Amino acid sequence: MACMSDIDLATLHDIHLDQRWQYGLPNSDHIYHHHEGFSPMTRLCLERNMQKKVQRDMNGNCLARGRSRENANGSGLASGGKRRRSGTWPRTRSLNAPSPVQQFGPCGRIMKNSAMVMQIQDPASQRLTWYKPPLTVLVIKKVSDASVLAPFVQLVDWLLQEKNMVVWVESAVLEDALLNDNLRFKSIRDKLVTFKDGRDDLTDRIDFIVCLGGDGTLLYASLLFQQSVPPVMAFHLGSLGFLTPFRFDNFQEQLTSVLEGHAALTLRSRLRCVMHRRGERKHEAKTLEIDPDGDARPVANSILVLNEVVIDRGPSPYLSNIDLFLDGKYITSVQGDGLIVSTPTGSTAYAAAAGASMIHPSVPAIMVTPICPHSLSFRPIVVPAGVELKISVSPESRNTSWVSFDGRNRQELFHGDSLRVTTSVYPVPCICAQDQISDWFASLADGLHWNVRKRQKCLDELSDLTASGSEDMLDEIDNMKLYDV
Repeated sequence: MACMSDIDLATLHDIHLDQRWQYGLPNSDHIYHHHEGFSPMTRLCLERNMQKKVQRDMNGNCLARGRSRENANGSGLASGGKRRRSGTWPRTRSLNAPSPVQQFGPCGRIMKNSAMVMQIQDPASQRLTWYKPPLTVLVIKKVSDASVLAPFVQLVDWLLQEKNMVVWVESAVLEDALLNDNLRFKSIRDKLVTFKDGRDDLTDRIDFIVCLGGDGTLLYASLLFQQSVPPVMAFHLGSLGFLTPFRFDNFQEQLTSVLEGHAALTLRSRLRCVMHRRGERKHEAKTLEIDPDGDARPVANSILVLNEVVIDRGPSPYLSNIDLFLDGKYITSVQGDGLIVSTPTGSTAYAAAAGASMIHPSVPAIMVTPICPHSLSFRPIVVPAGVELKISVSPESRNTSWVSFDGRNRQELFHGDSLRVTTSVYPVPCICAQDQISDWFASLADGLHWNVRKRQKCLDELSDLTASGSEDMLDEIDNMKLYDV
């Protein structure tokens, strides 16, 4: 169902013009004086808008249509020509907050800045489109799970025979003994294209990704593509399935609809994590590579994570002592078992178990959650998505720390090393089964049983239970009255 707006664009445009007219054009004597700083198109819009809104009374004074009575009563404009707050503001039904006005009064405005981490349109309008038909598809299945073998063979056979697509699978999949015993799979095995993780680069080779299994298959897809990620369609064949909204029963209809471009998207942001070793600081400038989008990144030490990066004390019995910086400014020291830096997608994973709030994946933010902090006042915090976090072992720390990225690539963080975390410009485009809102709340209910409890009975249901009790109470009251007499 399409998302209806509370106010259309034409009405919103008229409101913006009316506000600028109220701020800068209190009377007709200064109309053209205030137009000097505007562009020709803006000047034309303002003049046309004023012709509709301004009329003259019998004495030749300018009055606003529909506002003459308000101004006469003193409720429209305050003294001095300043506009008073109405207390209400038109808003659209979307996942983004209302865009703030860029101009403040007749002279002040926000300075334009080209620096931008990620530009996201209204999530309610994010739809998948193919500018050319997808030809190659990567199928990722859950490993060591016999229940996924039959759906995997059925899906691959259908993609090859019905859709004439080139199907990629990991080379380790073909080594499954149970899969090789399947007669149907033997007939299509030679038609598959294989790759090996860590050796083959899949960049610009895959048009579409299908995951069969649990959330781990989606995390693995994110790991394979460390830059632009093809659209991902995840089927729930695993344990929890929080990130896998599709059911496999009617996969033919669902895949056909997606391949035709009829699907909503959720852009799940990722964190770009860069390890800076103490001995490599002098050579940082030589190890940086310029990304095509203007993003300078160390080639070997950079990794993108979908859920979270975890810094913990490892096998040490001592507390972690981690210094946290935000945009180069010291924020605090984390003394406890460790620290979780997560995306909104990861807010329902490890961070939720550590007491953090659950955030919708379309919210641009980074979550910072301590693990068992040695301070009762240390609560999880949410920071803007555009900041850079720097995490390092405190000089006073008794031990080192350990870092893991989406549960993988665990490595030690020594004194003098630092980990820098920012929001990546490469999100994971996940295809929705319904829409961004319905899928997320369905996952909360099905996967985490969010706010599930027995319903409180209404009064009608309780009336039968309390009927006999109320009669006994009346008898006791009558006996008490007789006793008092």
